[in-house]
Amino acid sequence: MKHFPNSCTISFLLLVAFAYQTLAQTATAPAPAGPKNITAILEKAGQYTTFIRLLRSTQLGDQIDNQLNNSNTGLTVFSPTDNAFSNLPPGTLNSLSDQQKVSLLQFHVLSTAISMSQFQTVSNPVRTQAGDANDGGFPLNVTTTGNQVNISTGVVNTPISNTIFSDNQLAVYQVDQVLLPMKIFGSPAPAAAPAPAAELEKEKKKKPSNVPEGPSTSSPVTDSDATSSTLNLKWRGGIGIAAAVISLCWSF
Repeated sequence: MKHFPNSCTISFLLLVAFAYQTLAQTATAPAPAGPKNITAILEKAGQYTTFIRLLRSTQLGDQIDNQLNNSNTGLTVFSPTDNAFSNLPPGTLNSLSDQQKVSLLQFHVLSTAISMSQFQTVSNPVRTQAGDANDGGFPLNVTTTGNQVNISTGVVNTPISNTIFSDNQLAVYQVDQVLLPMKIFGSPAPAAAPAPAAELEKEKKKKPSNVPEGPSTSSPVTDSDATSSTLNLKWRGGIGIAAAVISLCWSF
């Protein structure tokens, strides 16, 4: 029987050990992180079909991906569930223009990644990608009670119900209502009350022109009344003359 030299045996064993270690490292090493994709994250989580469709049709999903992969600012996305969109009045989305749909989705995106604990220190109103929160059109206010984070838009009020994804660059949260901004869904301002002078003029126009302004203390005199009065005077005068003539004749 042929025996290997001791040096060959040691080399062979070292080669086997190295190969095993390399294989083990390959199996346990995490895969390199690829570019972030907001729609892929939402698809994996499920129940965000309508939000995904809007992100694609408005191309806002591509813009979010470009921001995530080409900048260091990070983003926060509030994602309404399919039930949230189903609870909107029928025809709500169809009634919006393309620009309003973009603004609605941008209202769900903050230009920085905010963890759940960081919501306790944010300043209200929170600025979204829809525009300036201080102009009254897109205010987004955040309040916290313990570990619960609540979001108010002036039209709806809803808590963050779940964390879908979170790292130091992107935070995606589930909300159970669509965040409706005041500028698109706010109630119109009530009409101003008419000025007193204008109201008085309106009332005067309603009155007939032949109605006197105040109550009358005497009945109006008509033509027939005047004629009747003249005839009575003439009749009484004639009777008086006839009586005088008869009296004169009788004395003779």
